[in-house]
Amino acid sequence: MQDVLAIILGGGRGERLYPLTKHRAKPALPLAGKYRLIDIPVSNCINSGILRIYVLTQFNSASLNQHIANTYRFYPFMNGFVDVLAAQQTPVSPDWFQGTADAVRKTLWVMEPWKVDDYLILSGDHLYRMDYRLFIEHHRASNADVTICVTPVQEKLASSFGLMKINDKDRVVEFREKPTGATLESMKVDTQRLGLDAAAASQTPYLASMGIYVFKRNVLIELLKNYPQHTDFGRDVIPMAIDSHNVSAYTFRGYWEDIGTIDSFYHANLALVQQPKPAFSFYDADFPIFTRARFLPPSKLLNGQVSQAMVCDGCIIKSLTIKNSVIGVRSRLEEGSQLENVLLMGADNYPSDAERNVDLASGMPPVGVGENSIIKNAIIDKNARIGRNVKIINKDQIQNVERESEGYWIRNGIIIVIKDTIVPDNTVI
Repeated sequence: MQDVLAIILGGGRGERLYPLTKHRAKPALPLAGKYRLIDIPVSNCINSGILRIYVLTQFNSASLNQHIANTYRFYPFMNGFVDVLAAQQTPVSPDWFQGTADAVRKTLWVMEPWKVDDYLILSGDHLYRMDYRLFIEHHRASNADVTICVTPVQEKLASSFGLMKINDKDRVVEFREKPTGATLESMKVDTQRLGLDAAAASQTPYLASMGIYVFKRNVLIELLKNYPQHTDFGRDVIPMAIDSHNVSAYTFRGYWEDIGTIDSFYHANLALVQQPKPAFSFYDADFPIFTRARFLPPSKLLNGQVSQAMVCDGCIIKSLTIKNSVIGVRSRLEEGSQLENVLLMGADNYPSDAERNVDLASGMPPVGVGENSIIKNAIIDKNARIGRNVKIINKDQIQNVERESEGYWIRNGIIIVIKDTIVPDNTVI
């Protein structure tokens, strides 16, 4: 795959994921306690033999840039790289990225010197495992100018995606970006022809774009340079290309989750601990997901009950109860605490015992979860300080509220404690 260049889109402001995106870009969101979302497409590329990778960023990109720089350092003779291309103002282009296609357009001058055959366009905020070689082989076998990766979806999700119709040769004949009403109804297709049984086809009668594309190099350059008014792939470039070029569809049948909301992010993480086997698993020696090597000590569990949980490296867990939760790196949980349906993102570093004692003496909770605290149905962002006898349980069953000044939000009934927040002893949320 030396003749393929991968371009990973770093995402926009991530407003639907706020406050988790208050200090970070979407692809920098922690995943499964030790990974970042950006690790998914980068790992898929590496496992597929695609080693020339650009990541396009714009908003809150500091932690994303740092993670990439600290993680992906290829052997110098491999002729591979993972480089960040941040939005910048130039005399020729004084504006920031205006959309997905505009981001690629404004950075083409960096990519064009690589004389590859195809550009692989990826999103940085999806959870899936995919061998891109099969996708690219389909693209080349059909002699397509553009190939879109698609998946069947249910009606309740369909209006969130670009939908398409294809002919019997997998050529895309119609594309609608996030249709609703009668237009949505008109985009129904018989997905049995893609290999689904009748029951599955009736549940997923729409064919959705996954936001993953392969373009012939010259075709992408032509479409972006000749039509500068087209700023988005789904809204502008793909619909136009259908009329003027050979646009093909490649059906992906594996697990795929678009991490676009608090709800999808929360449930995608907790789904990792489902039994007997989660829909997505990190336990695949033949197709591993890579991330930063931190060289942390093993986790230490002193006492308590732990069921259906992931406990990442470097944790100290005392006598407590953990159920259906993900415990991130360097987490410290004190005696008598209870966690249920919790995504605890962990901490960036270890406070020393002396620092913890100073915090306790001053009345400030140390980083972690204090004694006898109860947390349910929540996301606790990094470096949060949860005091003793705290109850984070959404006691009033609120669905949505913004209490940023108090260090938390509630979205769809899920409590989000913001990064670096201090929750004093005896607080009830």
